[in-house]
Amino acid sequence: MTGSSQPAWAIVWLCLFFGTGGETQAVGLALEADAIVDSMGHRVEVSTPFLRIISLYGAHTENLFALGAWNQVVGVSRHEDWPPEVRSKPVHSYHDDLERFLAACPDLVLIRPMIDRGYASLVGRLRANGISVVSLQPRSIAEMFLYWRILGKLCGRAAAAEAMVATFQEAVACIAARTAAIAKKQRVYFEAIHNRMRTFAPDAMAIFALETAGGINLAAEAISRRGTTIADYGKERILSQGEEMDVYLAQVGPMNQPTLETIKTEPGYELIRAVREDRIFFIDEKLVSRPTRRMLLGICQIGRILYPEQFMIEKTPSGCLLRHCPSEGKQME
Repeated sequence: MTGSSQPAWAIVWLCLFFGTGGETQAVGLALEADAIVDSMGHRVEVSTPFLRIISLYGAHTENLFALGAWNQVVGVSRHEDWPPEVRSKPVHSYHDDLERFLAACPDLVLIRPMIDRGYASLVGRLRANGISVVSLQPRSIAEMFLYWRILGKLCGRAAAAEAMVATFQEAVACIAARTAAIAKKQRVYFEAIHNRMRTFAPDAMAIFALETAGGINLAAEAISRRGTTIADYGKERILSQGEEMDVYLAQVGPMNQPTLETIKTEPGYELIRAVREDRIFFIDEKLVSRPTRRMLLGICQIGRILYPEQFMIEKTPSGCLLRHCPSEGKQME
């Protein structure tokens, strides 16, 4: 689709979102000529790429693989399943003794802030033994782009990181242009944690995925809990919008494992039109809440739920969905 065929508001939105030079920096994250600043505010010198990396978060591992740094990864965290080759890597955990880490001879250990805060002793001992430790956890899409660039800097693959950002932006622009012309947008409540009646903060990646797919977030006024991507909402507010709700969407993963029966039998949920009409859908949290390229799969899966006709690949003359929205079940290569 050419730029001239896009609605004016869509072009303005894309310019505001992507910016003109990728210069926006997230608070706490920074990319410098010879250093990076991580999500905890730690500054780490990067004069040369790190060659022996232990990754203790599945998203870090997945992104390193996408950047072409697979041979530099010498350890991964437990329960990782993507890419499939991850199963051949030695497994490490923040519960391990220091000696297990030292035996792997890493020059970099990648973690998340929750590990940095919860296992400060281990992190301190790793650093005391000359191992760089970098804590990364982007909250928004803008932070995700900076995060990818930081990973590219750490593993010496800056060009690959820029290509990853550009490809993602191209896909989002394609999908946004395709959904912009939809006259009747689907109104969606996106569940994050069922038993606590929590949704997502408006700037969360999951909401970005929903809105890119053309959905309207019914909980747009939700306020983040303690600066996280999760927001309290409450049953009363959910039920107050019951008749407006076209789709009830829930992420599924370790922190939220609802079933169709759980949602349909929730007291009061008979007041929700989407529930009465069996418009309840689930999506893997790894596809909407993890900062990886596979978020495009999540966007496309949501798109197929909301607008199956518009997201049929064979009806896309431009071929953009063919490039960016693989068939159901197919993963990003």
